[in-house]
Amino acid sequence: MTTFFWILSSGILMSAIALIGSVTLFFSEATLKKILLPLVALAAGTLLGGALLHMIPAAIEKSGNQASIYLWVLLGFALFLALEQFLHWHHCHRAPSEHRPLTYLILIADGVHNFIGGLAVAGAFLIDVRVGVSTWIAAAAHEVPQELGDFGILIHGGWKKGKALFYNLLSALTFLVGGIVAYAASFTFDVTFLLPFAAGNFIYIAAADLIPEIKHEDNPTLNVIHFCSFLSGIALLLIVRLVFEH
Repeated sequence: MTTFFWILSSGILMSAIALIGSVTLFFSEATLKKILLPLVALAAGTLLGGALLHMIPAAIEKSGNQASIYLWVLLGFALFLALEQFLHWHHCHRAPSEHRPLTYLILIADGVHNFIGGLAVAGAFLIDVRVGVSTWIAAAAHEVPQELGDFGILIHGGWKKGKALFYNLLSALTFLVGGIVAYAASFTFDVTFLLPFAAGNFIYIAAADLIPEIKHEDNPTLNVIHFCSFLSGIALLLIVRLVFEH
């Protein structure tokens, strides 16, 4: 398959994950919380595993161990900090009643986030299909709890199911747009920087958004479940690396 086909397919599949939010209609608030937090922990592990085991090593292999790679990582980290500061965007992975943000603001911020994600995954595919696949896996694991939380908020904010699904899908399609933009840009200039830049995004989301959601649980049993889920996310990306190496 061509690189463009990989980018196109990954963008379509990632956008389709937005539809998973509709399953929240069948769960109670308590059940949703039990489902979400282990998924959040898993996502944190996959994002860190993707950044540290795949993306940064691939960028170093491609460009050499240059200071610029680490500067791009820091810039990617800083950009997502700026998104939270100025767009007041924050990933929602809690039961809907615990948040009352503006629903349109969620969609706009997620659209920006998804566009950057599309740039990142496409940049990974442009360097190596194997790196692209591992980056997509890490991003997809993160999108599942995010979309569950976002859809729950839209419904809780008074949106009808059809409207919530439609606009959530539109917001998710910016991932595909980002991928196509990155592919087109690759004909004009070197887009290798997108890989360490995306690694910085992943590290920020895992460390600043996801881990704080799971580390203040009072129940020791739940803490064990969340920690094991976190380790499982790292293990998943480690296994993917070992498989690709062979």
